[in-house]
Amino acid sequence: MLYPINIQAQDVQGEGNTEDVVRRVRFSGNQDIKDRTLTTLVRTRTNREFLSIPQFTPWLFIWKISGGRFGEEPAFLDRQTVGNDIERITLYYESLGYFDVSVDTSISEYRSDKIEVSFIIDEGPQHRINTVTYSGFPVFTEPNRRFEFLQRGSFTKGRLNDTTFTVNRAYSSQALSNEQERLITFLKNNGYASVQRDSVIALVKEDTTTSNSLDVLYRVRPGGQYKFGDIRVRLSDTEPPVNYDESDTLSGPPHTVDSSYTISLFKESGAQSKFRLLSDQLLYKPGEMYDHSLYLETVNEFQNLGMLYIQRFSQNEDQVQPDYTKEKIPTYFDLQTLTKHSISTELFGMKRYGYGTGFGVDYTNNNVFGNAENLSIGANASFEYVRPSVLEEIDTTATQSSLFRSYELTADYSVPRLNFPFSFLDNRPGFTSGVTRYLLSYSRSDQLLFDINSDVGFNMRYEVNHTSNYSSFLDLIELDLVDTNPSSAYIRNLRNEFGTDTLSDGTIVDAFELQRILEDFNPQISSTVRYTFRSQNTDLIKRNRGYFSEYSVAVGGNIPYLIDNHLTTPGTLEGNLPSLFGLSENSLSYSRYIKLSVDYRKYYPISADGVLAWRIYGGYAHPYGRSSSIPLNRRFFAGGSNDIRGWAPFQLGPGDISTESVNIPGGEIKLAAFTEVRQAFIRDFLGANWYAALFADAGNIWYGPKNDFRDENNQDRLEQGRFQFDNFYNQIAVAGGPGLRLDWEYVIVRFDFAFRLHDLQTGWLNNKQTYFNFGIGHSF
Repeated sequence: MLYPINIQAQDVQGEGNTEDVVRRVRFSGNQDIKDRTLTTLVRTRTNREFLSIPQFTPWLFIWKISGGRFGEEPAFLDRQTVGNDIERITLYYESLGYFDVSVDTSISEYRSDKIEVSFIIDEGPQHRINTVTYSGFPVFTEPNRRFEFLQRGSFTKGRLNDTTFTVNRAYSSQALSNEQERLITFLKNNGYASVQRDSVIALVKEDTTTSNSLDVLYRVRPGGQYKFGDIRVRLSDTEPPVNYDESDTLSGPPHTVDSSYTISLFKESGAQSKFRLLSDQLLYKPGEMYDHSLYLETVNEFQNLGMLYIQRFSQNEDQVQPDYTKEKIPTYFDLQTLTKHSISTELFGMKRYGYGTGFGVDYTNNNVFGNAENLSIGANASFEYVRPSVLEEIDTTATQSSLFRSYELTADYSVPRLNFPFSFLDNRPGFTSGVTRYLLSYSRSDQLLFDINSDVGFNMRYEVNHTSNYSSFLDLIELDLVDTNPSSAYIRNLRNEFGTDTLSDGTIVDAFELQRILEDFNPQISSTVRYTFRSQNTDLIKRNRGYFSEYSVAVGGNIPYLIDNHLTTPGTLEGNLPSLFGLSENSLSYSRYIKLSVDYRKYYPISADGVLAWRIYGGYAHPYGRSSSIPLNRRFFAGGSNDIRGWAPFQLGPGDISTESVNIPGGEIKLAAFTEVRQAFIRDFLGANWYAALFADAGNIWYGPKNDFRDENNQDRLEQGRFQFDNFYNQIAVAGGPGLRLDWEYVIVRFDFAFRLHDLQTGWLNNKQTYFNFGIGHSF
């Protein structure tokens, strides 16, 4: 080390009283490093505290009164552990540039057999890096390439010459290590395949002209440049393979740089795969300059096919390490196919209005046509018997059958690459993991109050994981056709609920709420083009650090608009289309709209076992052209265990309209904010960690400016639910309360007890009811 470390630990020697229980652990003298950080470093701990309340250790109390049969045994003092903690604290400070740090400890008995351990820290000054110099870094044929790469580093703020830069930042061993990894990665991706960690060493020396200042020299020994050698790929169908009875050899452009290099492909006929499938996954050519990132991405390409797994990949057929004595580095891939055909079935029972049963069959064909295509076909059917007395309670004139039936067929076809019109992007940097997916579904069902004659859906989607943190989803064509027939009882019940309106001329018509509800459930067709970008660096199960964000833009209704305007009635806009293939006599309405949404979530560790999480959400949808509303399944809704807890799903808003008055489902605008604190209070009980939570949710949905509905007196009947800048904040619903989380390794069970802090009908803190929510996984 450059600086001697003074560790004063005279009073931690010896065994001590093994009955001494650690009740307090404290830190003093630490000005720059927080107690929370130091707590994660030391192993001297007190017993677990309930909700992080100091010295409140109920599990220790249970252990005492049960005679050691239950609870948690005392955290006895271990002086050797204290000594190791001093070393850990010291090393941590050193890694941040506090080379003159001094750590001492004080162990005192403030009550019989109750010990306080204090770590006394004299941090000293923090050293800073003044300059960084790169020695031995190779020169490339492209002008300024070396300088441009070095300048992009976190250390290179100002240029002194081509290899020396000013830094002026606090010393950090982690930052030095990150820069070392950056240099190694760059060299390995530019031909210097033999570079290892000891090929790039950071030397640190004191700058004698400035106190507490350091100069860093990166000594680089890159070795020679290498090229990719021959490639061998073998695909087996059995383990171990009987023999590779089919082979192919590729040589010369465009497969290799020249005819002196070869790509050798072998496979068993039982693998039922094409040779081109294997060669298309290779992202480099034999004879090209070695690029380690392309080699690793090729491994990922084979894994992403989904129809095989990699038995072995290497750069030396007989050994682990490549042979760096030769200029060319060959590569070897041994692969094995997965099971091609699989069938799964399920049988289930159900109870809604009566008793029923159902069954489903799913067939999967892995590698359908030999190019890693995946085809899944599913069929589900259910039957439910409803007693005639139940039907008569709803409609005494009902004539429908007592046996309700539902059918559903789905077909999902996916290929591990980008198809037309984005095939030109396939295998380009950032697009190597592209997947194209086609989903077709058809269902029909008999319902108690309305029948779904047909529900046809088609989706053409492109999925790309650009990096480990960034991904894109493009639904180029998403079509949904729903053809329904409401029963007379259904309409009659709605009329009983909403009543009728009388116009000025005496004409009696359905209430406007009923008209809008029936409009929402009219046979309709919707089409959507949607792009979604997702960025994240959090564990999607634990959600205990990092962030998650999703941004989406969608345009809907243009396909049926083009069909309406140019095919069915050229030059005339009818606003609807005839039923698909004449499946029914109903015409299909459609809407044109644009929809935007933003979802951002952030997770902060606040203790070793605690997290502060918050989320903001905003959405806006707007119809255009002749459309005045958004399709029901494209609107925003509020409420539910994963939204604003305290309201059931779809039961909040729009605005402060209550469900007892005007209620046209969903809205075109949504604003919401959420926050939650989670703290572990029981570890490893019933195989789970138990977390207590405290949460608060706020938000609402609103009608947009084009969602207009007026009575015979031209009065706006949706005013209470319309978004207005000077009033929307008064219509923000707020809920909050405590919760419980049971955290197993791969699943989290959630219980929330919500209170309406701001009920839009009763005001602030006037609703005393508790609303229970249950969920799997965190709310956000």
